[in-house]
Order: sequence, then structure tokens, then C-alpha cells
Amino acid sequence: MYSSSLADPPLIREPLHAPVAHLIRGGMIEGIHYGSVVVLDTDGQVQLQIGDIEAAFYPRSAIKPVQAVAMVRAGLPLDGELLSLAAASHSGEERHLAGTRRILELAGLTEDALRNVSDLPYDPVVRDAWVREGRPPSRLAQNCSGKHAAMLYVSKLNGWSLDDYLDPAHPLQQAIAEIVEDLTGQRIARVSVDGCGAPLFSISLHGLARAVSRITTAAPGTPEARVADAMREYPEMASGAGRDVAALMRAVPGLLAKDGFEGVEVAALPDGRAVAVKIADGANRARVPVAAAGLARAGVSESLLAEFAGEPLLGGGEPVGCVRPVRALDPVSPLSACA
Repeated sequence: MYSSSLADPPLIREPLHAPVAHLIRGGMIEGIHYGSVVVLDTDGQVQLQIGDIEAAFYPRSAIKPVQAVAMVRAGLPLDGELLSLAAASHSGEERHLAGTRRILELAGLTEDALRNVSDLPYDPVVRDAWVREGRPPSRLAQNCSGKHAAMLYVSKLNGWSLDDYLDPAHPLQQAIAEIVEDLTGQRIARVSVDGCGAPLFSISLHGLARAVSRITTAAPGTPEARVADAMREYPEMASGAGRDVAALMRAVPGLLAKDGFEGVEVAALPDGRAVAVKIADGANRARVPVAAAGLARAGVSESLLAEFAGEPLLGGGEPVGCVRPVRALDPVSPLSACA
């Protein structure tokens, strides 16, 4: 345990988000993305905050490294590619499907035991090929299937029931909730249901950053370090080929990063520096450059982050602007820089 005394749960309120990125066309601000950002230093202190980092929010899949740590603490015997897959929002590539089948085989189970929703692969190219081949949606193809297979494996090893492993009252989910509180340092504000059907725990953005920072600074061989090592060594298993979060981990040595639906991203370095981002409108086009700008403010070399500055805004097929982090995040870039 990191602390014998947990902070109160974050307040459930309308988040006081602030501008975090501007949509710039021809040197003028055309639109504004609101959100919240927190940057932690090596001591875990808040170096920078924008918006509301203490309100309760749903971290979505950005919480998966924490869920994976909880499963390893509960006896999950995976490492390497399969442990990375257990923390994945995967693209539905064949390696992801094969890895999920392997986890189920280790548990002595089949795809029929999964209780996540059926879906087509997340990656658009893979999804299009899947449709052309006439393959229907499946639980295996859904982007959280690796996590669900791992949940079943842990439940099987502990002698827990399998049919109801997604019930918040199930011993597995209770164990996960305990580790969420342990790593974030705060009590859970509310429990809901994520898109895949698993329990979703509401914490604060600050708590999310703190949790992933604790994972990356944990001693070698601990459950936290095992999860961090697996995801960093096999980032495409935790996401997919061509995914920005995998490319970011490849670009920045030692970085652990995880994205989540609705514009969430968290990233942490081995020395404890961490960044967490929530884009209010859920826009990926703002998530990526804002997260990169947060890492730059944390001290990551901008040369390593150049490819994550955001996609250009086109006019007539030609670049005429971009999505640019606000000056509080990127103080040296003028509005005309991407026009």
C-alpha cells in the first residue's frame, strides 16, 4: 500500500475545464477545445495544471495499466506480449486475436467465456478487411478482449466464479477497485460501466497521473514494474500498428502511455514525471498535441515529440492551419506557426 490513509473521493460536479487547444486556420483561431491537463514533477508535485484536475471523471481505457497491476497482484502469471495485451485497447489485428486466444487457452477457456460486447476491429483498415471477408462482430475482435481474457484467467486461478466476473461485487472487481484507490491515493467517487461492459471507476485526473507515475517508478520485479515493462517493450500489443500512443512510447525512451476514449491520455516517465489529459469534447485531434505539449513541459525533448504536434488542417487539399496547444502549454508558438 502506498498510503494507509486515502483521500476523500473527488467531487462529482460539472468540470471547470479551460481552453487547452486552438483550432487555427489562416493565422486565426477558428475553434477552441476545452479540457484539463496536469503535469507532475519527479516528486509527484503538480508542476502545471490547466482546467479542473480534481473533479471526478471517468478515465476510460487510460485506467487499464492500473487494472493490469491489480490482476498481477491477484496472481496473473503473464509477462511480455500477453501482459501488454491484458492492458490493451487493441486494434483487432491477428496478433491481438491470437494473443487473446492464448490467454484463454492458458486459463482452459474458450471465447464463449468472454462477457465483453461483440464488435468489429477498432483499426479502420483491419475493420474494412474484416467486413469484406464477411466476418461478423465478435467478442474476440472487440478492443478490450485481452483485458477480459486476463480477468477470466485471474478468476479461474483464484477459484472465483466466471459468469459474473464483470459484476462490481465480484472478488476480482473488488480487488481492482482496491488497487485503483491504492495507486491513485483517493477513494473512488462512483462506479459505472465502461463500453466493453467492465466496471468503470471514477477518479480525478490528478489521481490518474499519480497512479501511472507510481507504476513507472516501482521497484523492479513488482507487479507495477512488470506491467510497465511489458507495455513499454510491446507497445503495439497494448494498442496497434500505426497508433499514436504506441509511436509515442517508441519515440520517448522509458515512457509508459495509455489513451482512452473521450479524449483521455496519461503518460509517465521512469523518474516519476507524468502527464494526464482530458479533452472535454473527446477529440483525438486535440488529445495528441496537448499530451505532447504536456510532456514537453515535463522536460521531454521537443525533438522527440515533433511528430505528435498534430495533423495539419487542410483547405483545398493544402495545409492552412492546425490544432495548437494554448500558450499555457506551448508558450513560444505564435498563431501563425501552423498557418
